[in-house]
Amino acid sequence: MSAPNSIHPSAVVDSKAELGQGITVGPLAVIEGDVVIGDGCQIGAQASVQSGVRMGKNNKIYPHAAVGGDPQDLKYGGEKTFLELGDSNQVREFVTLNRGTAEGEGLTKIGSHNLFMTGSHVAHDCRIGSNVVLANSVAIAGHCTIEDHVVVGGLTGLHQFARIGEGCMAGGMGRFTKDLLPYTTTAGTEEIKVYGLNKIGLRRRGLSKDEFAALESAMRVYLNPQLNHTDALKELEGLPTKTRQIEHLIHFIKTSSRGVYR
Repeated sequence: MSAPNSIHPSAVVDSKAELGQGITVGPLAVIEGDVVIGDGCQIGAQASVQSGVRMGKNNKIYPHAAVGGDPQDLKYGGEKTFLELGDSNQVREFVTLNRGTAEGEGLTKIGSHNLFMTGSHVAHDCRIGSNVVLANSVAIAGHCTIEDHVVVGGLTGLHQFARIGEGCMAGGMGRFTKDLLPYTTTAGTEEIKVYGLNKIGLRRRGLSKDEFAALESAMRVYLNPQLNHTDALKELEGLPTKTRQIEHLIHFIKTSSRGVYR
């Protein structure tokens, strides 16, 4: 038997919004039209879910969060754009998640099982993977990409079009203008430094000893301070052992448009 929805009498829910089953909507929350909200979602007090949002199941939107707001882009002219949110995300208080722009295919896309901590911001046209943690007051600018299993420390800013690679631990209070390598711990304010592999994160994800050793060896090759970027990449591509992680690392480096920290 399907669970009924529980909508507080003071909430404002547009009749054109498509709500699943077992949804709770708190006091003074606002859900606009042209919104799809999947089963089991919770919309907290005074939160807003704005037109163009497509939300999966079991997301929890905490009080005062603003999901699907207009992109903060001077080129935006009111075009119909979207924000896609997967399943089981936690969007904490005062988080802002903006829709896309025409320049960015009209879409901001977010995966599943992410935690957006208080006051964090995801701007227009971003691509956020799954199992990502943005700590308090992280600011992700437009057109950025954050891959799966990334943790970003508090008060960090990521420049437009920059990327954070899979499994990276990005230190707090960072000012990142280039791409952060997958699987690394990278941190700094005035000077950004790669501190090596994110060992704890990789072990938690069940990387085998052989995979870990191969990736550690590959990272030493690419981060060798005696090699410039071009030579280091050639050495990396020439390694006899290519695990999935190493192949991804090579692809990430070769597709970087802003350059990578090393």
